Order: sequence, then structure tokens, then C-alpha cells
Amino acid sequence: MSEIGKSIRIERIMDRESRNMVIIPMDHGISVGPVTGLVDLPKMVNKVAEGGANAVLLQKGMAKHGHRGYGSDIGLIIHMSASTALGPDPNDKVQVCTVEETIKLGADAVSVHINVGSETESDQLEKLGIVAESCDYWGMPLLAMMYPRGNNIKDSNDPELVAHVARAGAELGADVIKTNYTGDPDTFKDVVKGCPVPVVMAGGPKTDTDTEFLEMIRGCIDAGGRGVAIGRNVFQHPNPTKMTRAITKIAHKNASVEEALEELA
Repeated sequence: MSEIGKSIRIERIMDRESRNMVIIPMDHGISVGPVTGLVDLPKMVNKVAEGGANAVLLQKGMAKHGHRGYGSDIGLIIHMSASTALGPDPNDKVQVCTVEETIKLGADAVSVHINVGSETESDQLEKLGIVAESCDYWGMPLLAMMYPRGNNIKDSNDPELVAHVARAGAELGADVIKTNYTGDPDTFKDVVKGCPVPVVMAGGPKTDTDTEFLEMIRGCIDAGGRGVAIGRNVFQHPNPTKMTRAITKIAHKNASVEEALEELA
């Protein structure tokens, strides 16, 4: 029965026609505080919902502040990992809630953040395995944010490293992988090919131009990626609703970058 639950819930965080996902993470407050774009959380959730995003991703305490009960529907992913920029090791992600808690909050999926290559990699991988088992038991889809990060990681976008961490997440039971874009569709295609579950592209740092940003998304989709999980490049954009529409036009309608840019005019 748990597989039925996963199937029903995951339908709420993806487009039923394209089978792709446009997820807007808004969990940055725990890491860096009330950043621009997330001070008024309900307002921003409403903006991306109006733009056609499939889901937002929030920490458990913010679910009650970001849930609206009006306007366009949008899925809810509860993030189960946390660290702050103030701590001794921001790469040390710890588990801050349980799958059972997220069920009480009405979550459609949960996510965890794993930094492969960090000093606490083994602890984080162990927690991923435990959370995956709990998700299987309760029928809760699991998105694993898998990143190559640590003192010995020279290039977090290196195609071999990204392919490795994506596969590691699938090996331990994740249903969807979020990871770095490698910089071009040819190398990202190898990441997708080596991972048996859907891969979505992380947004990364804020880009210089809208065109540069949308070209990355187009490259991800061309490589077989199943969508995006993008925060700052959406909620810190001058018009988050229009930018969300531009993203969904590529992810769900297979539009070109030029066609997507028309949404921003």
C-alpha cells in the first residue's frame, strides 16, 4: 500500500502531462536568515503558485506561515535537514524532523540534504538510509539533495562527482535527486543516465542574466532532466511570477529559451 501512497503524493508535485517538476525551495531562512524575497513568505508562495510552480519546499516550522488556503494549488515538500552559516561546519546537515511529523503537516513529499565529501558524510548517508526506509513505510516521496561538498572538493560541478552523488542518493532509496548542473547538456546527460530515478537541477547561485539562467534549464531538460528545484533565481527575481512562468514553459511545454523569455517581457 505504501507504493500507492507514494504514487498519489508525487502526482501533487509534478506536471501530469510533462511528468516534470518545477519546485521552488524556500528553506534559506534557517541557513542565512530572512533573505530578500522570503521576508513575507505567504506572499512569495502565492507569487510562484500563480506562476505555475508545482511545489514549494519549506522547513517544518514555516509550513503554517507559508500555507495559504486560497488561490492556485501548490504542492508542499517539507525539508528535514538543517545547518546554519553561523555554525562551525555549515556542510554538516543534521536531521531536524521525522517523516511522521511531515505527514501531520500535510506534506506531499519530504527532502533531505546530503553533502558527499564533507567531514560528516558518513553520518549524513546513514540518516538518508534511515529516512528512506521511513518514507517507504509511510508512502512518502523522498527528494534527496545530493551535492559534492567538502574541503577536498575542488569543483562541485565536476560531471564525474555530480554523477557519483546522484547515483549515491538513488542507491540509498531516494525517489527524486536534486543536484548541481554540470554546465552543459552533454555531461549532464551522463548524470541522468547513471541515475535510475528522476534528476532535477539545483538552481545554484544567482545568475547574471535571465538568458543565462534559462539556458541552464533548457540544457537540463535537453539532457533528460526531469525539472528544476530553484530558489534565489526565482524568489529574488524582480518578478517571481513571470520567472516561474518562463521556467514552466521550458519544463512543461518544451519551449525554447527565446519563447520562455517572452514571459518576462
